[in-house]
Amino acid sequence: MEKAGKLKKIAPRIYTPNFTDSPETVIRRNLFAILGKLYPGAILSHRSALEFQPTTAGFIFLTYTYTKKIQLPGITLRFMQGHGPIAGDNPLSGGLYASQLERALLENLQPSRKAGAESKTSPLSAVENRLEQVARIQGETGLNELRDRARQVAGQLEMESEFEKLNKLVAGLLASHPSNVLSSPLAVARAFGNPYDAARLDVFEKLFVALKQQEFQYTPDQNTSERSFRNFALFEAYFSNYIEGTEFELEDAMRIIETGSPMSARSEDSHDILGTYLLVSNREEMVITPETPAALLDILLYRHKALLSARASKNPGQFKGKYNRAGDSFFVDHTLVKGTLIKGFDFYQALLHPFARAAFMMFLISEVHPFLDGNGRMARVMMNAELVKQRQSKIIIPTVFRDDYMGALRRLTRQQEPAPYLRMLERAHTFSATIAGDDMDAMKNHLEKCNAFKEYEQAQLKILPG
Repeated sequence: MEKAGKLKKIAPRIYTPNFTDSPETVIRRNLFAILGKLYPGAILSHRSALEFQPTTAGFIFLTYTYTKKIQLPGITLRFMQGHGPIAGDNPLSGGLYASQLERALLENLQPSRKAGAESKTSPLSAVENRLEQVARIQGETGLNELRDRARQVAGQLEMESEFEKLNKLVAGLLASHPSNVLSSPLAVARAFGNPYDAARLDVFEKLFVALKQQEFQYTPDQNTSERSFRNFALFEAYFSNYIEGTEFELEDAMRIIETGSPMSARSEDSHDILGTYLLVSNREEMVITPETPAALLDILLYRHKALLSARASKNPGQFKGKYNRAGDSFFVDHTLVKGTLIKGFDFYQALLHPFARAAFMMFLISEVHPFLDGNGRMARVMMNAELVKQRQSKIIIPTVFRDDYMGALRRLTRQQEPAPYLRMLERAHTFSATIAGDDMDAMKNHLEKCNAFKEYEQAQLKILPG
């Protein structure tokens, strides 16, 4: 077939009918099938059994019947003589196996003479992070069961010294051993009782960097009198609830707020409007911002209790105790809420500009979604507290701007693009700064002229002079 031009040889004993792609591409695409065919009984081991891909230097590590280094296009195979497959090792393609998790963890605790991408072992932090993941998904019971299985595997493979290392790491994660045996920030956080969502920190960091690289305007609040501050707060509470599906006619919402009495037919919804208003209209409350991670947690719990006081089923004043989601968006696991908020606080406290702090705080709460309900409203309350503290104009997200707002949040979450989110929030801030005055009717008329009350598919937000 090769002579007939139907195949080409790309490495010893490896042929392909693909004349388009490079040998490196073909081999990487079919790597496990090639290994299983050429080296039956070989075990994808050590770091390769955790990573399932070549290192950045192109190395794949295998346990086999001999020790040897074999060069293929784009890949270096490092064979290490060792014990063949045992019960529990995972069959892959053809005759290839992969070390079961317990074996792989023990293998990665062996000493290595090489460093970096040529080392057969992953960094210790990677082993700790994998153990932390087991603890997060399967709980302490799952982690203890993994340790028990690893003890059996170690006996079969004569890896008792590696098991002792693993045992200390597990003990450290379970806080039954001094945590100084751990080096991974993720593992240390769990040992101290504050595990966090590491993936969320990536998007927090991207937003933080964008906020530090950009200059923002100062937008002093024009609503300096108590009447004008309360007028703004009324529309702030109305829109913040409307955007979450608590929809009232404006006149009904105004009557609830002015009388302090809920509508009998919609008691819980009425209390949501009233609870939001009582928070955002209280200047003394809205100048409170967190100075420590513990203060952040306390402020959130207090404000959430005030916001949802009438909804006992939503556990007002308590962080969520189960998963929550919105559509196809899953939020931070309930066991990671406190730790993720605490880690996010590190970025927040390094920001100085009030708009930057407000933008970060709003996204932090929205992304973590720490409560069963009321997360969007809490995020906007916390955002505006940052602005009130620095005597800046607060931000309203009007009904007509809801799609822009939600779309920008989703884009930051899913694609980790801060720019659309910041453009959206700056536009909302510019608009909100035009809403001012002691005359409630004049404020309402201005909002109507800006299309604020219309649905997003009916009109676009206009920014007109106040």
